[in-house]
Amino acid sequence: MEATNDNIVILEGLFVQPPEFSHELFGEEFYTGLFSVNRLSDSKDVLNITISKKLLPENESLLERYTKITGQLRSYNKMVGSKNKLLLTVFARDIEFPEDHAEEPNLIELTGYICKDPIYRMTPFGREITDLLLAVNRQFNKTDYIPVIAWGRNAKFTKNMQVGDMLRITGRLQSRGYTKTYPDGRTEDKVAYEVSSSSIQKASSVNDLFGNDEDSEENDKNLNISYFPY
Repeated sequence: MEATNDNIVILEGLFVQPPEFSHELFGEEFYTGLFSVNRLSDSKDVLNITISKKLLPENESLLERYTKITGQLRSYNKMVGSKNKLLLTVFARDIEFPEDHAEEPNLIELTGYICKDPIYRMTPFGREITDLLLAVNRQFNKTDYIPVIAWGRNAKFTKNMQVGDMLRITGRLQSRGYTKTYPDGRTEDKVAYEVSSSSIQKASSVNDLFGNDEDSEENDKNLNISYFPY
């Protein structure tokens, strides 16, 4: 089955840490690097990228070279100490080197199912937020688990939704720094990766979003919403 439009990421920016060898899978080498994308403000999102050696230009450095990446947001579990941690990376399917810069350099579109009860909260500045965990189907019966933040009216819209509800989400992928305080008083600076949503659409089936499509129906059957990654 070919890649579907359930999970699309388009980024434009600069590699601030060039791709370095990470692992080999079925004889294909994969590299990982850090990619910086400008926000509309002066802030930047620094994101993890995984890319096949086949896509890398030979004998050319990608460092600080303006690049467009099209791919998917993938999740995987990694043991950190005694805890299982959910990690996110953009898996590149194509790279380009455009001369013109996009007005919207960070775009993600996801279709998936809520797989954990939504958490509604209010920020210290009075903004309404709902935290969602979305299960998004992938080829070969795999599923990616992606944290999503809904703001304002979308926070109200999603706060009472149920596990198994299907959503179509448009937004951007962001990195967010925060400080974690431990019970003994120690603090540690950390970075969270999540989707900040700008549009959320609810549907009863994939067909409501994309029409009657055999691949979409198969996605409905195969998606695993019972497994929680943490």
